[in-house]
Amino acid sequence: MSDSFLAQVDRMFDKAAALTSHPAGLLTQIKMCNSVYAFEFPLQRDDGTIITIRAWRAEHSQHKLPTKGGIRYASNVTEDEVRALATLMTYKCAIVDVPFGGAKGGVRISRRSFSDAELQRITRRYTYELTRKNFIGPGIDVPAPDYGTSGKEMAWILDTYNSLTHDPLDALACVTGKPIGQGGIRGRKEATGLGVFYGIREACSFEEDMKPLGLGPGLIGKTMIIQGLGNVGYHAAKFLSEHGVKLVGVGEYEGAIYNAEGIDLEDLVAHRKSTGSVFDFGSAENIESSRDILTRPCDILIPAALEGQITDENATDIQARIIAEAANGPVTAKADEILLSNGVMILPDVYLNAGGVTVSYFEWLRNLSHVRFGRMSRRFEQTAQEHLLSAVENLTGQSFDPDEKREIAKGADEVTLVYSGLEETMVNAYHEIRDIAQKKKTDLRTAAFISAIDKVATSYTEMGIFP
Repeated sequence: MSDSFLAQVDRMFDKAAALTSHPAGLLTQIKMCNSVYAFEFPLQRDDGTIITIRAWRAEHSQHKLPTKGGIRYASNVTEDEVRALATLMTYKCAIVDVPFGGAKGGVRISRRSFSDAELQRITRRYTYELTRKNFIGPGIDVPAPDYGTSGKEMAWILDTYNSLTHDPLDALACVTGKPIGQGGIRGRKEATGLGVFYGIREACSFEEDMKPLGLGPGLIGKTMIIQGLGNVGYHAAKFLSEHGVKLVGVGEYEGAIYNAEGIDLEDLVAHRKSTGSVFDFGSAENIESSRDILTRPCDILIPAALEGQITDENATDIQARIIAEAANGPVTAKADEILLSNGVMILPDVYLNAGGVTVSYFEWLRNLSHVRFGRMSRRFEQTAQEHLLSAVENLTGQSFDPDEKREIAKGADEVTLVYSGLEETMVNAYHEIRDIAQKKKTDLRTAAFISAIDKVATSYTEMGIFP
């Protein structure tokens, strides 16, 4: 019998903890999940029937407040999964220096089985339950979208919380991933996929790391397979394609396609929208099972769907040299050991998909400051740049093309600042992880966990809880 998701996360934690010098009691505190709220509530469906909805919210660690984590709507959500994902969120936030503790929520439904009106009632009741038990608030616990949820649900959460709170001034910061008009931030939708791109790009930039894999440095000329063409998978594929990586395989819940000659991402998205399936796309080969795409030839394999996709049953058949975990927990602990023994580089989920929570942090800051990023400085920057260019023209006697001058002089808008902040975060975190891996002579996942453990441990010692 395979380990549960939480047990696998704890195994990875234990492997990393053994390479640290922290006291056993402190490591136990960091590892444990502090609180879980499990509850049920009735839902009257559109046809008048009444069913019971099962839901959870877990707060893994309050060493930093608020806690932070998405809410997923899925028919297979369990308390173990919610605990595991909350645990990963603590480590993820620590790795990328986002000052939140980890949390996660789940509602056991298949959203395709419910109307928009029913989903709204579910979301509002879920928010009410969280508010009643003090499991939501700008300084307490801040949800976000996850599998099966989007900005629409986040807007319903905000509206419900706003009607219940006694502190409406900062209510916008009670949830992130909201639509722009409801206090959301530009760049949030693509943030996780963009973060995956930044992480892969940085990993591929080291020639000495690529050589043992039989690959050259950089992205150009490499091939990739994406499993899961949702928001994260699509944007990861989009940014990688724009920087020279060839898409050769795509897996979705209905099946998969493969074409070694390449797949045009936008054409595929349009094809799936019109037909409802990735099948029968040009000359690509149809593959009945989405999991079968994982073992096809490519340089970079990006599982961007659900956990447990690469196990000890298919790990030996993986042909990719780099596995980039865009999803949470797509590689089991046993599969991880097999892949590492086969010389595969694994870019761990606990680092690689941290783009979402990083930009959620930016949105939270924006909501608390009540000022759009760039609003105070953009025009000043633009004017200063224009004066500088004019001075250069006067000194050299040469004039810039008006369009070129306009492009050079423009000040940074919100999305530019968000992209810049995310890139800085992902690049710095990768360098920290890589340095630890080299010093400890271990793999990147273990190094990422060591980074997280050290940072959380520092928070506890600075609070005086542990010496």
